[in-house]
Amino acid sequence: MKYIDIRSDTVTRPTKEMMAAMMAAPIGDDVYGEDPSINALESYSAELFGKEAALFCPSGTMCNQIAIRISTQPQDQVICDHKAHVYLYEGGGIASNSMVSVRLLEGEFGRLSAKQVEEAINPDNIHFPVSSLVTLENTSNKGGGSCYELAEIQAIRKVCDAHGLRLHLDGARVFNACVAKTHTPKQFGELFDTISFCLSKGLGAPVGSVLVGSNKDIKQALRVRKVMGGGMRQAGILAAAGLYALRHHVDRLEEDHQRARTLFSAIRQLSWVEDVFPIETNIVAFKPDPQLFSVESCLQRLKSEGVLGTNFGGGYVRFVTHLDVGDGDIEQLTTCLKKLA
Repeated sequence: MKYIDIRSDTVTRPTKEMMAAMMAAPIGDDVYGEDPSINALESYSAELFGKEAALFCPSGTMCNQIAIRISTQPQDQVICDHKAHVYLYEGGGIASNSMVSVRLLEGEFGRLSAKQVEEAINPDNIHFPVSSLVTLENTSNKGGGSCYELAEIQAIRKVCDAHGLRLHLDGARVFNACVAKTHTPKQFGELFDTISFCLSKGLGAPVGSVLVGSNKDIKQALRVRKVMGGGMRQAGILAAAGLYALRHHVDRLEEDHQRARTLFSAIRQLSWVEDVFPIETNIVAFKPDPQLFSVESCLQRLKSEGVLGTNFGGGYVRFVTHLDVGDGDIEQLTTCLKKLA
């Protein structure tokens, strides 16, 4: 059976054009700084966000963990949402890699306010860890693809500046936020000290993420990447895919958003659905009526109809639209959902 796989936008496969770019990529030893394709990707990424430098890494988790490591010291504290990826899904790396504690806040669909951040900053007192870094996630995965308003980030930046804290963006899907809110990467670059973004989600590259920041930050990040085993030698083949994605796959994210909106409209009309997250980008999260379906039974029924979704936690199912899902797939999926009634 051929499945419609909408578990995540990480399941995308390179397009023919991307594969051609990968096969034609000039390569060298990146640990020596000699891979021209990686150098081109890093230069282009830094320019996009108006930053001085960038670093190509195997994963978004590594980028985030490097950013936390270079922005803190042991006994410090990171402030983030309680459903942040850096806290929930990075294997306890904040404690393991940086030896810092975490102050968890309950934002609105994963989004923190400046007021929450300011109230969470510890006083200068030896009984408390030193609040040194705020991490935001845009879009928020556990917020159902929710996006920040730029004004709120600006307000959080002011709080950080007033208290001497650094600000990091887990921008795994930041280009989805740019498209949805008509923001530019440079607008985010002006507000954050460091930004990580994934090439292997909605942008459709097979592997990789990028961390951008100042020359000083990226020089230190390079050392930390080495310790984490992130030097990849002739990885220009992968970098070429990422560079192609940045140049050709950003604007098309609106297609994913439109298909997600179509799904959202269909799902909220289903009699067996109890709740649906607000829709902003390419993530659709809904809660089946627990008296009719458990999440797992819902997923099994969908799988028998040729659809792959994922358990979002809290009784919700998650679908994520991406470049391998077309209008015909959305029509087929909508039909499958109606069959479950």
